[in-house]
Amino acid sequence: MLIIKVKDGEKIDRALKRLKRKFRDTKVLQTMRDKKEFTKPSILKRQQMKKAQYIQSIREKENL
Repeated sequence: MLIIKVKDGEKIDRALKRLKRKFRDTKVLQTMRDKKEFTKPSILKRQQMKKAQYIQSIREKENL
């Protein structure tokens, strides 16, 4: 559970912004979406390979 302490005189908007940033940085929402449905390990591996190939192709284009 995320805990945000609101300081004296701090605006609620500022505290809410900190909460949203902390929520995004801890990747809570992403893990919830991942757990929503099961994906086979072979599909996960295939997605990782495609991502690695994409990143590698970008890096090769930068080096040219």
